[in-house]
Amino acid sequence: MNKKNSLLFFLTLCIEAVITFIVAITFSVRFIEIMGILGAVFSGLLFLLTSGGGPFSDFFTARNAGITGIIQERENFVFKRGPAFFASLVFFGIGLLFFILLVNRVIPPA
Repeated sequence: MNKKNSLLFFLTLCIEAVITFIVAITFSVRFIEIMGILGAVFSGLLFLLTSGGGPFSDFFTARNAGITGIIQERENFVFKRGPAFFASLVFFGIGLLFFILLVNRVIPPA
């Protein structure tokens, strides 16, 4: 991993951790209780936002064709994996591990 990708990876992890911390404080729950859920949400959002083509693109292409009458060429679905998506998956994995430990009472309840 080059310097730019590793910086983006750790920056994404930090941003997700800060957002999770803010949500945990807002709803008065522990950080590790919602880390897995928000990690899955972040991963899903990054999957949708970094992909090209697919159903969202087809919807907007069809809408624009209906409004303007100009038929555009459809794009094939392309998923662009990047360091932000992998950081989000790592965040989800760590959160899932903590949640499993919490459910199995390895980590004591609050």
